[in-house]
Amino acid sequence: MTCLTNRNLLNKLQVNNQRKPKTNNSFEQNRIGLPKSSGLNKSVLLAIVILMASLIQLKGQDPEFSQFYANPLYLNPAFTGTSAITRVITNYRNQWPKQGNTYVTYNISYDKFINSIRSGVGFKMMYDRELNGVINSLGTSFLYSYHIRADDRLTFSMALEAGFIYKQFNTAGLIFPGMIDQGTGTITGNYPLPFEGGQKIFPDFSFGVAGQIDDVSCGIAIHHLTQPDQSIIEGDQVGSLPLKITAHAGAVGHQFHRGLLSREFTLSPNFVYRQQGSFKQVNVGMYTKEDWLTFGLWYRHNLSKRPDALIAMVGVQKSKFQFGYSFDFSLSGVAAYSYGSHEISMVLYFGEYRRRQFNNAMVIPQM
Repeated sequence: MTCLTNRNLLNKLQVNNQRKPKTNNSFEQNRIGLPKSSGLNKSVLLAIVILMASLIQLKGQDPEFSQFYANPLYLNPAFTGTSAITRVITNYRNQWPKQGNTYVTYNISYDKFINSIRSGVGFKMMYDRELNGVINSLGTSFLYSYHIRADDRLTFSMALEAGFIYKQFNTAGLIFPGMIDQGTGTITGNYPLPFEGGQKIFPDFSFGVAGQIDDVSCGIAIHHLTQPDQSIIEGDQVGSLPLKITAHAGAVGHQFHRGLLSREFTLSPNFVYRQQGSFKQVNVGMYTKEDWLTFGLWYRHNLSKRPDALIAMVGVQKSKFQFGYSFDFSLSGVAAYSYGSHEISMVLYFGEYRRRQFNNAMVIPQM
């Protein structure tokens, strides 16, 4: 690989410094925290990491959510309007909390189906905070989907997403090698940086399609269609945001308990594949739902690399409310360093369930 992303480079430099095994190039393990600057060596490391990763080769990578279907508009724009009634979704993820709030992501979305035009409309906003606030991103977008019902068994939707991403780089308080007196080790002066400025805003577009036949659903989404330039360095030729391709599929089956307490429960196997630049990742999992309680277990693997993580989920689902919690157990050599990742989702539904001439709802998991 000729070019490392900013998160993957941080991962490689930081792990080597801490004498830990080299980590995977993955959505989970390329997000890593910096140590607190308590001495000259750490100060120099901090400067090298930030300068090389965030400023010279800013070839970024999208944040990752483990509760894929609890953030459906982020997974695939084609899920816009696929709920039977209007919904508002909030998501929170704290990745590798042992190092403080090193990587924290917030997301909120709204979508509804308009029966008269057989279309879904939505809005999504996400805030991502990296390296304890050194890199901050705010993305907003509007989504539109058109739903087609081919027959009683087959339905599908196509969607387009358009918006803007604002990136802000906060270098205040960072220590660069040029600021350190080599004789005394004291920190003096300022270090000139090759910035256009400490912030950048750029447009972003995505496309998705999803379909369902009976109880089987699948879809594909392509994000960052124009591969926008997100570098803050004037003349940088490697600062484009790579395409992200997501493919997903799943099914729903019904079974029953035996004996006196015979109650129906649902099993739902699912598959999610993601690729962005040179990163390739496969997720396979199973949901079990009985009445209002849902459990999920996923396995994440980085292709051509070692296993990445196990994801355990538990959730509560009511007619107008849904809450989910998940934890990522790292399977790599950085498990003791990272303390996994925590994720919380909450969904609120508004309106009344009514019999419609056009059925837009898809049978997909809710977490």
